[in-house]
Amino acid sequence: MNFYELEAFSELAKTLHFGKTAIKLNMSPSALSRIILRLEEEAGVTLVDRSNRIVLLTKEGKIYEKYANEMLVLKANLMEKLSGNGEELEGVLQVYSSVTACYTILPDFIKKLTKTYPKIQLSVETGDPAAAISAVRENRAQLAVAAISESGHAGMETVSVVKTPLVYAATKNGPYANLEGSPQDIFSAIPLILPKTGLARSRFDKWVKSRNVHPKIVAETEGNEAILALVQLGIGIGLVPQIVLENGPYQGEFTIYTAGNALGYYDVGFIRKAEISGTTSVRRLMRAVENILHTYYK
Repeated sequence: MNFYELEAFSELAKTLHFGKTAIKLNMSPSALSRIILRLEEEAGVTLVDRSNRIVLLTKEGKIYEKYANEMLVLKANLMEKLSGNGEELEGVLQVYSSVTACYTILPDFIKKLTKTYPKIQLSVETGDPAAAISAVRENRAQLAVAAISESGHAGMETVSVVKTPLVYAATKNGPYANLEGSPQDIFSAIPLILPKTGLARSRFDKWVKSRNVHPKIVAETEGNEAILALVQLGIGIGLVPQIVLENGPYQGEFTIYTAGNALGYYDVGFIRKAEISGTTSVRRLMRAVENILHTYYK
C-alpha cells in the first residue's frame, strides 16, 4: 500500500460511491476499483461489500478505514513540520450557511475571525438551512450557521447568536396583504408555502395535527429565499423566520403575520463538531474558531 491508495480508500469510505470518488480523485471508476482490489489482496480480507447497488464497508473495511485515516493524518503532520510553516496559523475554513445567514450573521463573524487570524480564508457553501447538520456530519463543512434544535444535536457544539420568531409573510401587492382572523382560521383558508423539511416544518406539522387543522399547502420548497420568491408571485403566504424579512433585500416588501406562540422562536447560531480532530493544522484552525465563538458569542 501507499499513501495514494490509502487516500483513495479513505475517500471511498466517505462517499460509498465509486463514481463520485473517482471524479474527486481524477481517475476512472475502474482504476479506483483496481486500487481497492490491491488493498484487499494485500490485507487478505474483503474491505468493501459490492454485492448490492449500494457500496458498504465490511467490518474489516471499517477497521481499515480508521487505520488509513490515522496514517494520512500522520503524513500531513510530518509534511507540515518539514515545510517549516507549522507555527503560522493559516488555512481554509469550510462553512455551510443559508443565504440569510450570509448577510446577517456571517459578516460579523468573518470580521472578528480575520482580525485575529488574518490568514484564515473561508470557503462557503450556501443551501437549505435544513441540510446544515448533514453538511457538518459528512465533513463537507467544519462550521455551519443554521437553526439550532431545542433538543440540541448529538456530537455537536452549538453557539446561539440570535432568536427570531417564525412568521407568515405575504407580498404587499398581492391578494393576501390584508388578512384578518386567528392563525387557525387563516391557515385553514389561505394557501400556504412551506419548507419541505427542517425545524419550521416539523413545528408546523405538529401544530396543525394538535389543532386538527387542514391547511391548504400550494407549494413546498427548500430555503427561505425560495419560499419568498413564490410568495412574491401572490400564490400564497410563506412560513419563514422573521430575521429573513428584516435584513437584506426583503425589507419592506412583505406583510408579516404572527404565528403566535404556537411555532415558537428560531434559535439561530453556529454548529460544529464537539470533538476537534484531523491534522495538526486542522486542529489549530478549529481551535481558533472555537476561540472566536467562545470569546464573542458565548
